[in-house]
Order: sequence, then C-alpha cells, then structure tokens
Amino acid sequence: MSLSKAEEQLMHFLWSLKRAFMKDLIEAYPPPKPKASTVATLLKRMQDKGYVAYEKHGSVRQYYAKVSKSDYFQGHFDEMIDNYFDSSTAQFASFFTAQSDLTKDQLLELKAIIDAQIAKKKKDELPD
Repeated sequence: MSLSKAEEQLMHFLWSLKRAFMKDLIEAYPPPKPKASTVATLLKRMQDKGYVAYEKHGSVRQYYAKVSKSDYFQGHFDEMIDNYFDSSTAQFASFFTAQSDLTKDQLLELKAIIDAQIAKKKKDELPD
C-alpha cells in the first residue's frame, strides 16, 4: 500500500525528525501551515497503513516512522521496475543511461559503483 502525496510529504518530515510531536510536524511544513486536524487525519491514515506509530507521553503523542526511507524507496523502485520494465533491471538501466542525458563523468561514476558491487558479490561468494 502506498502513500498519497500529502502523506509522503509528512513521512519525509518524520524521517528527518526521527520522532516528533504534532507541533513539530506542523512546524516542519512551509507556510501556509496545515491545521492540526489535517495532520492528525494524515497520521491516522498512515498508522492504518502501517507506516507510522506513536508513543504516548502524558496526553500527547510522539510519532515515529515504522518504515525506513530506504525501505519505502526500495518498494517504489521495485514496483516501477515491475510495472514499466517487465521486472527487468537491465531494461531499466538501459533506459536510464540512454534517456537521462548523463555526462561521461556521471556514467563513469555509475560504472565504478557497479564494478564495486560486482567485486563485493564475488567476495561474498568465496568459500570461507
């Protein structure tokens, strides 16, 4: 289950703040600030979806993300690969490198990242 744009914006604030009270979340928004009831509704929907939880401190709630930013992004990335590239990361890489107008230096940087990951996988495959 994914988040709406408004929920995702709020989730970014939670990821940044780590833990936050309602007043902290409202303060994180650029002007015009949303009403507390709007933020409370978003938080409730995000709780129902399993993305957010809270701890009570007296009569107030301190919210925190139950899903990390990297896990959330990974889910979206996997979904995009499945939906647009027939579950093929090679098709995605081909599209990305051909269509994104990367410079030679950027392509070399990507190649270095890929080469490092290949070396790591080879090392992980070696018997102890």
